[in-house]
Amino acid sequence: MTESTTESTGRDESGRGRLGSGPGRVLVWFYGVFTVAAASRSIVQIVQDFGRAPLAYVLSAVAAVVYGFITFSLVRGGERLRRTALVCCAAELVFVLTVGTWTLADTSAFPDATVWSDYGAGYVFIPVILPVLGMLWLRRNRETAAA
Repeated sequence: MTESTTESTGRDESGRGRLGSGPGRVLVWFYGVFTVAAASRSIVQIVQDFGRAPLAYVLSAVAAVVYGFITFSLVRGGERLRRTALVCCAAELVFVLTVGTWTLADTSAFPDATVWSDYGAGYVFIPVILPVLGMLWLRRNRETAAA
C-alpha cells in the first residue's frame, strides 16, 4: 500500500489523516528542533549544575517531553493522537504563559532560564507562538485526522 494522499481530504489510502503534511511539516520541523534544543539544554544543565536551578532545569526537561510528544503525534497522525496533541499544545501554552509571567514577576524564582522563561524570549518567542499555531493546525485537521 502506498502512502499517497489525496489533495481534497489530506488522507492517505488507509483514511489516516496526514497531520505532518503541508503546513504541518513546518510544525513538525519546529517541534522537532525544539525537542532537541530543550532536551539538550536540560540534560546539560541537570548534569552540570542541578542544584543551581532545579525547577528551571526540570521545566526545560518537561518542555522537551511535551515537544517530543507533539512531534510524534504530528508525524504519526490519527484522531486519537490529534486530540491528545491538541491537549498538549493547550497545556504547553498554559505553561509558557504561567512560567513567562512568573519569571517576569519574580526574577529570583528562576536563577537560570527555562525554554519558557519570559514567554520564550530566549528563543525569539517561538515557544509562545508554536502552541497557538499547533492548536490551529490540529483543530483545522480534525476531519482529516480521523482514522
